[in-house]
Amino acid sequence: MIMKVGVPPIKSQGIKTKLVPWIQSIVPSDFDGAWIEPFMGTGAVAFNVAPRRAILCDTNPHLVNFYSGVASGEITPEVVKEFLDREGKILLSKGEDHYYLVRDRFNSEHSPLDFLFLNRAGFNGMIRFNRKGGFNIPFCRKPQRFAQSYTTKIINQVSWVSKLIKMKEFTFKCQDFNKTIEEATPTDIIYCDPPYIGRHVDYYNGWDDSHERKLFNKLSDFKGRFILSTWHHNDYRENEYVKNLWSEHSVLTREHFYHVGGKEENRNPVMEALVTNFIATSTERRKESQAQYMLLEPAAKYCTVA
Repeated sequence: MIMKVGVPPIKSQGIKTKLVPWIQSIVPSDFDGAWIEPFMGTGAVAFNVAPRRAILCDTNPHLVNFYSGVASGEITPEVVKEFLDREGKILLSKGEDHYYLVRDRFNSEHSPLDFLFLNRAGFNGMIRFNRKGGFNIPFCRKPQRFAQSYTTKIINQVSWVSKLIKMKEFTFKCQDFNKTIEEATPTDIIYCDPPYIGRHVDYYNGWDDSHERKLFNKLSDFKGRFILSTWHHNDYRENEYVKNLWSEHSVLTREHFYHVGGKEENRNPVMEALVTNFIATSTERRKESQAQYMLLEPAAKYCTVA
């Protein structure tokens, strides 16, 4: 059976929509606590796993502010439609000058709607900030970006997330991963999708050796269960942290191709890894089994719905 995967309204590099069925397939059937994400990102995994309770955190305040606005009812499909229709018409009339006007406005006022506009009109759906915290992605050079069909797609994505949040108990917090993990209880599951070490990251999610090791220690000491997404290797090199750190736990791997990226040469297949501190029994496919460091699984076919 092919799982339909919902796509959230915010895009980013490394979004996990293609890997959601795999991640969801190893969530233990007896899980009844809170789903906790110290690195919420776009929210793609949590919104598709759709647990009864979720605590979604990130150090990027703009991601948290956007989804907090959806949760509070400040951002609705109707509000988004009116905003994108208006700004889209101006963009079509004035071109990239209007994109940079909105970017300056966002960097000054931090409106969640401006953040959505920039995210969907910026180059390759990237999210990146400079050292001063300013959004600095250039325009995608498509003045007709917010045509009716594209705007409708975004509105439907906002509607899906809005309905889901209203049905569930979702909490959004802007805080460091250390605090998020410390607040978790043994009945919870922590899902971590940290910035991939060795690859470009934005200002809010800077990541280096000390962060990776601190995260490893925090999760290794956690009394509940965790799932961590990371990269295993690509055609050029392997992730030494999987070999030297994370291999102390269980590691599953699968090939994945990223279509979002700033440079064509960066859009290559990468072997993804899921690290767990429990025996991961997949309900997605019979062939998947408990793996050790170098197990390679065949690529899976998924259906992503907009």
